[in-house]
Amino acid sequence: MHVALIDPSRVVLKIVAGMLEAGGHTVVAFSDSAAALAHVEADPSVACVLTSLEVEPLSGLELCWSLRALVDERRPLTILVMSSARDDRPLGEVLDSGADDFLSKPPSPQELHGRLRAAERVLGLQRALIRQADTDHLTQLLNRGALMRRAESDLAAAADGNPLALLQIDIDHFKSINDRFGHDIGDQVIRRVAQILRETGETTATAGRLGGEEFAVLMPGHGIAGAAVAAHRIRGQCAAGTVPGLPDLRFTASIGLSEWVPGDTVDSLLKRADVALYAAKRGGRDRVAVAGPDMEPAMVG
Repeated sequence: MHVALIDPSRVVLKIVAGMLEAGGHTVVAFSDSAAALAHVEADPSVACVLTSLEVEPLSGLELCWSLRALVDERRPLTILVMSSARDDRPLGEVLDSGADDFLSKPPSPQELHGRLRAAERVLGLQRALIRQADTDHLTQLLNRGALMRRAESDLAAAADGNPLALLQIDIDHFKSINDRFGHDIGDQVIRRVAQILRETGETTATAGRLGGEEFAVLMPGHGIAGAAVAAHRIRGQCAAGTVPGLPDLRFTASIGLSEWVPGDTVDSLLKRADVALYAAKRGGRDRVAVAGPDMEPAMVG
């Protein structure tokens, strides 16, 4: 677990950091509480903050309030406070300020590791709930909401100079598949496409289900040329694929591409991919098309 440790005493920092590292944890230590807060805010890998009450310039209680404000349903964080005070007043104030637990200072190795094991169990449950909320139950890909959040992050990176392409994929004649074979078989086709998208071979790509028979793949680090290669590979694998138990059932997919340009939002990037997708449909399906900034679609390959 990645732990941020805050205490004004270098001796305490050294002793407690040694305990944490002996337990297999990664530790970043601070004597300045404001610097620690900035680090935790900037680094979402920090899962636990262990702080003394006697810190500056933010007091321990102020730090707890500020840390708790960083936490939401996407960012679990355990806040542990240690103090040498022995009366009950600090304990009540600490818990009311947003801390999860309280330790004596300096903690014994047994107490410290026991509290951290309990924190890891809670964090594990919270992360599992986040994954469940982000996952499409049928395909185990990201659902639409999670994919849009990832797109926002990828767009921010694109604005800093990292290329970004988007693929929008739609299964051709899907209603006919459902009508002829039933919705259970339709679900199998959807799962088969999801499997193909997971196996694109592009380690930076993120696939998600937009809804129904429609999918999207975010491809950071790729321009149109590289994304088109991946799109044709996906299209070919769909056309060549079969559904277990139904070797005669064949299906195809149409794919629309768009590439990030300055000023793009997630909506505008999706809109151009959607325009390209419907151009591929109108062009006969089982095709790949791209739409540029002017919204004019063109077939690719």
